[in-house]
Amino acid sequence: MKTIFVPVAVFLAGLAAASPSSSADITPLSPQAKVIESPSGWSFTAAPYFWAAGISGDTAQFGLPEVHIDSSFSDILQNLDFAFMGAGEARYDRYSIFGDIIYTKLGADAHTRRGILADSVDVTSKTFAGLLGVGYSVLEDQSGHLDIVGGVRVWSVDTNIAFNGGILDGRERDDSATWVDAVAGVRGNYFFTPEFYLTGWGLVGGGGADLDWDVALGLGYKFTNAVSAVAGYRAMGVNYSNNDGFVFDVVQQGPILGIAVHF
Repeated sequence: MKTIFVPVAVFLAGLAAASPSSSADITPLSPQAKVIESPSGWSFTAAPYFWAAGISGDTAQFGLPEVHIDSSFSDILQNLDFAFMGAGEARYDRYSIFGDIIYTKLGADAHTRRGILADSVDVTSKTFAGLLGVGYSVLEDQSGHLDIVGGVRVWSVDTNIAFNGGILDGRERDDSATWVDAVAGVRGNYFFTPEFYLTGWGLVGGGGADLDWDVALGLGYKFTNAVSAVAGYRAMGVNYSNNDGFVFDVVQQGPILGIAVHF
């Protein structure tokens, strides 16, 4: 029972960005979280990343029954044609602007429920998910920050489904959908030491989709003031359908690994 499609989506913005420190005394239990600032007071982060996500859920196209998805990352990796993931952030004082881009092209196997309508299903899927948001730090000190954030996520999904064997043998359809969701939530980080820190976020919303959510938690390490790395776990879900019969109702989750460059 294999599957289709992975929009590896949403966002390692603020991987290791921490707030500028004040001149207050710093104790060993309150490590100073420094960032690089430009003369204008802005700090910037660029973060390519890799998300080893499995996927489960349902997808469908106009005139065809739903195809069930239940695939581990190893199944998906065998059929992945192309993937790009990257995030970025700009911070000024308590304000931030952040973004995340995911694009994948995947060819895979899937199945209909109980395998009655077809012996197997071939699926080719292209997915784009882009997030742009703003934030404000409601809690901020030498050790890190907690931001209230809001933004919009744009989804664009194009799938080709071909049925082999069974009642639907030879049937093939290509369909696509594009929609926009508004999301809001929190994100932040906390430095345990000058090098080690905890980072994470939680977003939820909707609009074009009935539900759009994204949560993650990671442990980071600063090699230098300019370079850091994060490893953690991320889960992301979206439930979209339209009047033409296009359905994309999936959950993706798995380990995530990224490198952040600060300038």
